[in-house]
Amino acid sequence: MNADVRPVLGLRDDTVGALAAMRGVFARDLKVAFRQRQDLLNPLLFFVMVVTLFPLGVSPEVAFLREAGAGILWVAALLSVLLSLDHLFRHDFDDGTLEQLVLQPQPLFLLVLAKTLAHWVLTGLPLVILTPVLGVMVHLDGNSIGVLCLTLLIGTPVLSLIGSIGAALTLGLRSAGVLLSLLIIPLYIPVLIFGTGTVAAATDGAEVGAYVALMGAFLVLALTLAPFASAAALRISLSNG
Repeated sequence: MNADVRPVLGLRDDTVGALAAMRGVFARDLKVAFRQRQDLLNPLLFFVMVVTLFPLGVSPEVAFLREAGAGILWVAALLSVLLSLDHLFRHDFDDGTLEQLVLQPQPLFLLVLAKTLAHWVLTGLPLVILTPVLGVMVHLDGNSIGVLCLTLLIGTPVLSLIGSIGAALTLGLRSAGVLLSLLIIPLYIPVLIFGTGTVAAATDGAEVGAYVALMGAFLVLALTLAPFASAAALRISLSNG
């Protein structure tokens, strides 16, 4: 077993509270991620490269980039999150830590939620931080960039939460990356549509409150249901492994 888990979670210790266990899992995932910087940087570099190369491959015209810029950034962010999902449970599965998490007395869905939040902090949040710079690159105005950052701030956690279900279902399978994409991308489409639609409405001067509220509803729904589905999928994957 990975030695980092035992002192943090108190293996098989009923006295460790659920919130303390979540904090332990969250802190451990951050620590492990910074030890594996390649996995941490790959999605960010992919995000930057896609946005940078798109104008060169399609059209560098300012009018086109202003119209398509939000869509470019959203698609690049979606693919970057998808690229990182295979590592969400993979390392813990390989070294046996995941089996120990399943055996903990604390609810598994809370531990999965902590791991998913750590994944978002490491992947989704940096994408949001990079967005203003890349938004200027595709000639978006200040208001559109602000709304785009807001939609990504709400939408990227949804991508991580939905993606955790697919990552749990495909755990231990060969060619898991391809299967993960086939499972998850259809579920990402509503988030993508409303994310880009919110920015388009802001660009046209329309009220975006309803769009933002709907994306917030997506986030609440994902926070409520995805950890339970991911926990159940993990149990199924481990029992079949």
